[in-house]
Amino acid sequence: MSGNHPYRRAGTVIVAGTLVWFVGISPVSRVYITPDDSERLRMLQAEQRAWITGQHIAAAGTVAVPVGFAAFARAIPRSGPSLRRAKKWAYAAAAALLAGAPLFVSSLARRASDIEGFAYRRGSSAPFLAYSGLHVVALAALGGSLLSIPAKRWIGVTAAAAAPVYGAVLLAKKDIPPLFFYLVEGTAGAYLMVWEEPEDTRPKVS
Repeated sequence: MSGNHPYRRAGTVIVAGTLVWFVGISPVSRVYITPDDSERLRMLQAEQRAWITGQHIAAAGTVAVPVGFAAFARAIPRSGPSLRRAKKWAYAAAAALLAGAPLFVSSLARRASDIEGFAYRRGSSAPFLAYSGLHVVALAALGGSLLSIPAKRWIGVTAAAAAPVYGAVLLAKKDIPPLFFYLVEGTAGAYLMVWEEPEDTRPKVS
């Protein structure tokens, strides 16, 4: 813990991981919105080194974010039923993200090693869909956790409300840009960095 900011370290890891992830997906970012497969391949071949490096950087961010949420879960005290509930929800969120991380890391590895396959959208989408589904679960659990600690309601509502919205998009489109997950998770991490424990919940010193 960091003084009256008990979740600062966890929030810092979440924000750092989110920023690293965004840095990783930045090279050749237009490829994600380019419909023509041959043009996608041309773009990737023109910036192949930057693309491959970016996939490795994005993988590091993918792993760091769930580590940060696990740290958040560990930092929640067990004093009182509300905080115990928050701790369980936070562990559930971290577990879902930790389970999903290897799925996306494997997808990133394939993108780096087979740029033609990525350009022409070859291969199974099952790992990505499972990873995305686990992110939806994680956001729902994160919302439950944030709503159970004495935090501003908007941050918990944001995470909780994002889960069914993103889940509906995923079911309808069988695809969703992961950046939407990381925007919410990064916002939660930034909030945890600056959140100050209310005076009436701090341990009393006799």
